[in-house]
Amino acid sequence: MLDLTGKNALVTGIANNRSIAWGIAQQLHKAGANLGITYLSDEKGKIEKKVAELVGPLNPTLFLPCNVQNDEEVKSTFKTIREKWGSLDILIHCLAFANKDDLSGDFSQTSREGFRTALDVSTYSLVQLAGAAKPLMNAGGSIVTLSYLGAVRAVPNYNVMGVAKAGLEASVRYLAAELGSANIRVNAISAGPIRTLASSAVGGILDMIHHVEQVAPLRRTVTQIEVGNAAAFLCSDLASGITGQVLYVDAGYEIMGM
Repeated sequence: MLDLTGKNALVTGIANNRSIAWGIAQQLHKAGANLGITYLSDEKGKIEKKVAELVGPLNPTLFLPCNVQNDEEVKSTFKTIREKWGSLDILIHCLAFANKDDLSGDFSQTSREGFRTALDVSTYSLVQLAGAAKPLMNAGGSIVTLSYLGAVRAVPNYNVMGVAKAGLEASVRYLAAELGSANIRVNAISAGPIRTLASSAVGGILDMIHHVEQVAPLRRTVTQIEVGNAAAFLCSDLASGITGQVLYVDAGYEIMGM
């Protein structure tokens, strides 16, 4: 039986009720986990207010700003976790960003700054957060990140984000190799296309979703809750022997040749 009662889980990347991170947070809460939520701070506090209202029913015991491009905020986040919780069992990494101009057009015209930004936010942040979580996972733990098929195939209007996701999946394997001796498991979920705030920057996202609905074995795409169920499984003892893997939750689309 999937039971996360007594587990401390930090969830990053919730922006609104369409976020995949929101689906994951709901399912972790349903399984009994004690939640901590981070949000991307802004000067007017609009994001904080929106996310706070959304996650309120889940009763998070930590609600913290954490911009992964700000080293001090990352340090502060994990310092607070140590002070308030003492330990961490689950880390959910749902962070990705690329400049919209670097997602379309010729990939060879990707700007240096755009390439750096995409890899920093979407890839390095997993390494950074895993490193910060490691000393808090003294009883073992589970780290789950989100990838996409564009990591292994050329997807239109994905460009530099595909490179970032490929780096993310490689990072999963290297982190799994490093952290396994501490009984910390690291896995990725490669979700099918879902209409989210992040995916709205990908040109033709609705066409991609309709294509998956026509071609995938299940003849549909997936929901945030289905991804959340898979994440809850990977964070539970039911997945105690699984690490360094990329689990496709995409209605079977990945297996199709055409």
